[in-house]
Amino acid sequence: MEIRECPVVLAHGWKSHPGIWKRFIPLITDESLPVWNFGYDRMNGASLADLAAALGQFIRKMQDETGYYGKIDIVGHCMGTCVSRYMLEVFDKEKRTLKVRQLIGLGPPNNGSSIAELFCDPIHGPGKIRELSGSFFPHGCNPVTDTIVQEFRPGSSRMRLLASAGLRPDVAYRIILTGNPAREPGFFPVFDGMTWQYSRESGWKRTYRGDGIVPHTDSFIEGVGLDILPANGNGFLHDPLLYCHFNLPKNPEIIQRVREYLSNPFTRSYANCPERCIVRMETVE
Repeated sequence: MEIRECPVVLAHGWKSHPGIWKRFIPLITDESLPVWNFGYDRMNGASLADLAAALGQFIRKMQDETGYYGKIDIVGHCMGTCVSRYMLEVFDKEKRTLKVRQLIGLGPPNNGSSIAELFCDPIHGPGKIRELSGSFFPHGCNPVTDTIVQEFRPGSSRMRLLASAGLRPDVAYRIILTGNPAREPGFFPVFDGMTWQYSRESGWKRTYRGDGIVPHTDSFIEGVGLDILPANGNGFLHDPLLYCHFNLPKNPEIIQRVREYLSNPFTRSYANCPERCIVRMETVE
């Protein structure tokens, strides 16, 4: 019964909200799994540490309300994965007061966010901010002055702290990504179906190995279980737009894959993140 009763904690991404899971939750509840939907959309100006602390408080509140103190699963979209990691790996790594069976990240910027760096780029930034305003973030928001954007720049002190904390051996980590192997412009029309990626050695490039916002290299953690969808590596199983970053929690193929992990935590990932795969980034202070 532990497998079917293990609660699922959901954590949304930057400038998003708990409603992003509205298609996801009914399929989880069909499996009789309790869902604890964490929202931090009203915590304007909060840091990664603030959000991680709030997530820990939310979980403990739900534990007290339900009387359940056993293992939980966490599913994070984008930054929600890193908020969860910071809670587990920085705040709770030694005490391990929170019992987490597995952490499943959908398009997570585990190594820092190339798009955050792109926003701050003096050449490319202003144009990309205009292009993504109203879709990736609300009109009137200035990403350059946003606390989270600055903290998620690759090489920032916050990202270095998270990297140095190390993964918890008692947690099974999963990463689910999407790509555009068909090179379909409708995958993410704003960027012609591609994703911007930055490295110290080669600077900026655009790649089809990403979800439009997060390139694969932002997500990889060496040795961690990895799924890159569509699983057939060629054609999309559904509308290509459903595979872009914004729609990952709504994508039927992703939802089915998450269900497989939640119903059986011993499900094997399609692959593991490759060794020495992370693009090196400039240190940002």
